[in-house]
Amino acid sequence: MHSVLTALGLDRHPRVKPATGPAPDGWVISDNPADGSPLAMVQLQPRAELEATIVRAQKAFESWRMLPAPKRGEIVRRIGEAFRVHKDALGELVSLEMGKIKAEGLGEVQECIDIADFAVGLSRQLYGLSMHSERPGHRMYEQWHPLGIVGCITAFNFPIAVWAWNSMLAATCGNSTLWKPSLLTPLTAIAGSEVAWKVMREQELWRPEGIDPADIFPLIIGADAEVGEPLIADRRIPLVSATGSCRMGRRVAEVVGKRLGRTLLELGGNNAIIVLPDADMELVVRGVLFGAVGTAGQRCTTTRRLLVHESIVDQLVDRLAKGYKGIPIGDPLKPGTLVGPLINRQAVANMRHAIEQAVAQGCTVVCGGLEGIDRFKETPGHYVTPTIIRVGKGCVPAICCEETFAPILYVFSVKDLDEAIAIQNGVDQGLSSAIFTDSVRAAERFLGPAGSDCGIANVNIGTSGAEIGGAFGGEKDTGGGRESGSDSWKTYMRRQTCTINYSKDLPLAQGIQFG
Repeated sequence: MHSVLTALGLDRHPRVKPATGPAPDGWVISDNPADGSPLAMVQLQPRAELEATIVRAQKAFESWRMLPAPKRGEIVRRIGEAFRVHKDALGELVSLEMGKIKAEGLGEVQECIDIADFAVGLSRQLYGLSMHSERPGHRMYEQWHPLGIVGCITAFNFPIAVWAWNSMLAATCGNSTLWKPSLLTPLTAIAGSEVAWKVMREQELWRPEGIDPADIFPLIIGADAEVGEPLIADRRIPLVSATGSCRMGRRVAEVVGKRLGRTLLELGGNNAIIVLPDADMELVVRGVLFGAVGTAGQRCTTTRRLLVHESIVDQLVDRLAKGYKGIPIGDPLKPGTLVGPLINRQAVANMRHAIEQAVAQGCTVVCGGLEGIDRFKETPGHYVTPTIIRVGKGCVPAICCEETFAPILYVFSVKDLDEAIAIQNGVDQGLSSAIFTDSVRAAERFLGPAGSDCGIANVNIGTSGAEIGGAFGGEKDTGGGRESGSDSWKTYMRRQTCTINYSKDLPLAQGIQFG
């Protein structure tokens, strides 16, 4: 096994074995997208094990919710410290299994640390409001209680950070979090869970009799039909947080909605940057390059559309094309690499299809394209060349309204800000957006009620890269969910309005007289 698997103890894990051939029934192979080689085999868990896991998670929750929130926060703080200790190894594992470069892998683990830090402070700030009652001798206030088991379904592109966004806040709020990770990145899920489990079992603040403290963070690795469908249908899981495709999100929303449960959905993104003539072009080039090619275009916040004023579009495209030609593509663990591989062969095929569709719909390839894919035909791994495609003036091809999880940037020429905003908002997704301008009026117009319709709107920074202090999520087909910072903690709790009558009378609200 790879040395990082050994460093994280995965070589001794009962559900992990060396991959010496095709995966037998009940197992899945995790591949290294950089060279296509198998990293290890992971055992899948059956439906019966899901049932047992839910029972344990419910029992753990019933005890955990009674622990004072500041003490829960202290335990979460220790989990964050454990992530600091294992940051380098976990970051390398993220790069190894998912394919993002090492710097981004480390950044993802840093997000786990940061959200744990955020959650510690939150543990003393689960505030409710106090309201004045219209009835004399009455006091009104609201308070927040934990929900129970939070189901957390994550995608391959952020194989540990999204779980941490959910689980650290959910734990501080008094919940347990049942994690179902992508089958493309199961090793990262096991390693991250083991870090949290070790802390839970060693801490002395909460030692419930007959309960494994690790059951606050249960993990279920299995196929959608075997464990995914019953998980989202289970009434014992009041909230399901799901990150992935719009197709997946619609299925989750349908099933959970039928049982009147809650969902937190983080789905597709088709993010645009608007560039006006007064923009700082140095900032634009840097912001677009990272936004469009970072993580090989496999971020939900990846820049996929560039809406440039007609007076500067040719100049900007020329500069970007030169920058694209110098991007180091290769092994994500090798120093100097900026773009690693796509996750698998299907992702490469999807990029090829999108380029073919764009050309068929009247677009022009500026750089990359099919030749940029074919140049890696004989190379092990799932590499592609980041691609820039010009869209004909006045056209909005259908392919540009779709999200292709690959480094394709569609460039539009626009005559003014109104046209740019209309094109930006004219897609089903509504996650992230940005504008580059030195005009206060243009920036405020973009941020105003008739501007960007996305959950994230930036000025003079790109669409990609969010801080944990702000609520993360989007509108429309992106799902409407919010994770991480701000008041996103309320998603994991139930609100209760309380009224206390300390008088000797029983007046009714609205002045109603009854009898």
